[in-house]
Amino acid sequence: MIKSILCAAALVATFTTGALAGNSQGGKVTLVYDHPLPNVPGKSVRGVLVEYAPGGTSPAHTHAKSAFIYATVLEGAIRSKVNDGPVKTYRAGGNWSEFPGDHHAVSENASATEPARLLAVFVVDTAEKELTTFERQ
Repeated sequence: MIKSILCAAALVATFTTGALAGNSQGGKVTLVYDHPLPNVPGKSVRGVLVEYAPGGTSPAHTHAKSAFIYATVLEGAIRSKVNDGPVKTYRAGGNWSEFPGDHHAVSENASATEPARLLAVFVVDTAEKELTTFERQ
C-alpha cells in the first residue's frame, strides 16, 4: 500500500503546481497530494514537493507533532541533518524518515550549480493545518 501511495504522490508531483508555502531562501514548497486514509480514521497522507534552486536552503524546522515523514530525493542532491545525527548527503533515489517531534536542522541543496528536488510524504492527523514550523534566524 505504501508503495502505491508513493507512486501516486510522485505522479501528482510531476503534474501539479499549487503553492503551499512559496519560496524560502531558494526553496519552493508545493502540496501535491492530500488524501484521508480510509482505513485509519483521522489520518491523512500528504505529499509535498520541495524544489531547491542551486545553493537553495531551508531554515531549521520541525513538522506537525503527529507527522511521520518519508522523504526521497527525485533530482540532484540534498544535504540533511535530523536531530543530533550527522549531516548526510542524499542523491536521487536516496531517502530518509522523520518521526514525530524530530528537529530538521539542515535541509539544503548540496550543489551550488544544479537544482534539486525531493518528495516528502507525510502521514499526519487530518486536522493538522501547518505541516512545517520554521525557526527564527
